Amino acid sequence: MAEQHAEDRTGAAPRPVPVAIGRRPEPVHDVAVYAFPGMAPFELGVVVEVFGLARPELAGLLAAPWYGLKVCADRPGTPLEAVGGFALTARHGLDELAAADTVVVPGVPNPFGGVSPDLVEALRTAHGRGARIVSICSGAFAPAAAGLLDGREATTHWRYAELLQQRYPAVRVDPDVLYVDNGDVLTSAGSAAGIDLCLHLVRRDHGAKVANAVARRFVVAPHRDGGQAQFVEAAVRPVEEEDDGIALSMRWALDHLSSPLTISQLARAARMSDRSYLRHFTARTGTSPMRWVVTQRIATSLALLESPEGTVEEIAAAVGFESAATFRHHFGRVMRTSPTAYRRSFGRGVA
Repeated sequence: MAEQHAEDRTGAAPRPVPVAIGRRPEPVHDVAVYAFPGMAPFELGVVVEVFGLARPELAGLLAAPWYGLKVCADRPGTPLEAVGGFALTARHGLDELAAADTVVVPGVPNPFGGVSPDLVEALRTAHGRGARIVSICSGAFAPAAAGLLDGREATTHWRYAELLQQRYPAVRVDPDVLYVDNGDVLTSAGSAAGIDLCLHLVRRDHGAKVANAVARRFVVAPHRDGGQAQFVEAAVRPVEEEDDGIALSMRWALDHLSSPLTISQLARAARMSDRSYLRHFTARTGTSPMRWVVTQRIATSLALLESPEGTVEEIAAAVGFESAATFRHHFGRVMRTSPTAYRRSFGRGVA
């Protein structure tokens, strides 16, 4: 069992903090979450669910009291309209956010606009005091605006990754991962990746057993492999024009994915020379023909992996890879996880 101890300011050996069963003990780690007009409630709800609930089910597992949560806003007491046609009111202001031990920014009002100067200042103050700064989804724009991500790796929702990189070039943006832990500043991708990051924080603070118990109540996996790529629908370019050579070759390739494919075969299907085909395909799609073929093979394999039928070796052959090793290599590159891990997470009826 992972243990968390209270710090003894006298220098004596640390001692466990007792946890009262059935009631919330006095918190020793304050979490503040930022609320704003126009917010999507899911990300805020994730933070409230993880850090704001009393958890009598954790009695016996905790060596330190659970978190205390404050919902904070630029204007406390002012109703904040949320997506979905309802409003909420935050009781606490940014002064209390700046004084918290962990600060969570679950988003910003407009990633394409600026970040509240008051929020930026509060984050700098909190970080300067030693607080942990956490962002979910578009919330990464806030610590980036505060300069807290300069020279560091970070992530955000894949829709905003390019914008974040352009606006803050000193940040190393990774659009593929679910979250990035820099120790004192942590960022996550969109929506459900916020659950992953919050559970990661619980795991850091209280150990795996506690994080697993929280995940069980959430009815989610305590840890997910892979990155955002597995949740972005793999797009097969629509084939609309019968006389479009590139489109015809793509249709032909999709019908023959299980067979070995070459540039010459694709070029013949497009009624072009190899050289002309390569040039036109790259201009049309932004990628090479064979890289596109690999991506389509991976996309086709997903439904097979989600079924309990077939081994990884059989699925590799069914979608045209010459070996299971080649399949695993390309699957890992595209999906940032392994075929087995993907099947374990998404398989229907797969043990």
